[in-house]
Amino acid sequence: MALEPSPAEAEGGSASDTTGVPVLLVHGFASSFERNWREPGWVDLLQDEGRQVIGVDLLGHGRADKPHDPAAYSTLEQDVAGALPADGAVDAIGFSLGAQLLLRVAAVDPGRFRRLVVGGVGENVFRAGNPEPAARAIEAGETVEGDPAVAQAFARFARAPGNDPSALAACLRRPSTPIAADELSGLDRPILVVLGDRDFAGPAAPLVAALPNARFVSLHGVDHFGTPKDFRFMEAALEFLRD
Repeated sequence: MALEPSPAEAEGGSASDTTGVPVLLVHGFASSFERNWREPGWVDLLQDEGRQVIGVDLLGHGRADKPHDPAAYSTLEQDVAGALPADGAVDAIGFSLGAQLLLRVAAVDPGRFRRLVVGGVGENVFRAGNPEPAARAIEAGETVEGDPAVAQAFARFARAPGNDPSALAACLRRPSTPIAADELSGLDRPILVVLGDRDFAGPAAPLVAALPNARFVSLHGVDHFGTPKDFRFMEAALEFLRD
């Protein structure tokens, strides 16, 4: 895990009483803090609100170590827990894998969070998928006939500069079990779920129903990989975190 604290709170900032609450950003699979959050403008927007941003690169991604042993990724959520400040609650935004990890960490210790935004997740957090097609595609750099479309997309993103395909394949093969709906029953923090209506992670309804205090925003015409760059996602998240 590699922490990338952004510059401290932007000068001036917002008059909102939430300006003292840091925002933790947790990226998706085959991405990084820079690619998922800084490049699309999230960091600038949050700093314009007067927020301090806490960035994290998950193991196998960005500037973090990149082991090739799947067992090394068995406690990936510790990268998220380890990025939390020693004192006080934070707001947090996660996308895809980052959103799933946030939900796991917050379910164990809800008091560390004030509000959460999770994008690119829905019913998939409760499903046990087969990582092999995507892992093989990432290692080979191409898919074979019959591989799902998501494997093709992951194979393409894994070749982005700075990525280590063998590390990303190991991350997919990590020992892991789906989240159980009852694990979320005590997660009483206000949570915003954002999902594109073309996202393979959906539908969102089972996740929203499992969360005691959730709102849902649907992004019309948006697939999984377009979500982090969609301004409607940014706008909904910023508005939610102002409350």
